Amino acid sequence: MQPPLVTDGTTDSGSSAAACCVAAPTDGVLPAQEAIPLAARFKALADPNRLRILSIISNDPAAETCVCDITEPLDLGQPTVSHHLKVLVAAGLLTREKRGVWAYYSLVPGALDSLAATLAPKASE
Repeated sequence: MQPPLVTDGTTDSGSSAAACCVAAPTDGVLPAQEAIPLAARFKALADPNRLRILSIISNDPAAETCVCDITEPLDLGQPTVSHHLKVLVAAGLLTREKRGVWAYYSLVPGALDSLAATLAPKASE
């Protein structure tokens, strides 16, 4: 166990706290320009109702769900569900196909896998 730090940046034993630190890795680190759109996609997922919508759609045997079948399980009004669906489409997580008066939603192939891959540790070569 390391001794606690005191206010001057040394430990109680007098050794520098910085001596134990190593340079952070830079290979495979997410570039800032890629982090911005990814953050928007993760933000779209940061809502319980949107996660439930993704669950409803991903568990549908047809791999698509009519908007009319999403409202009831969530116990939300149609305008609220439409807003959540719009956010998920804008984030690139769902696609929307209009058929007559109804809209059908499906997952964008690989969208969730690509999000997960951004957080997975990279194998060292």
